[in-house]
Amino acid sequence: MSGDSEKPVAKVAPLRKAVPCPICRRPSAREHYPFCSDRCRDVDLNRWLSGSYAIPVADDEAKADEDDV
Repeated sequence: MSGDSEKPVAKVAPLRKAVPCPICRRPSAREHYPFCSDRCRDVDLNRWLSGSYAIPVADDEAKADEDDV
């Protein structure tokens, strides 16, 4: 044996395209991705929980009445 043992190869995370924070548009941080900080992450969570991101739905009352008949 000549001592040519294989060394473990370090795995490198693939580089992803730099994406701005969706809240404040600053560069995102790896540990908070896709946000730049815990503050922006919390702002986004608050928006979800308060219903700010709800999709507006228009109820068609006439169609609903026809379906009941």
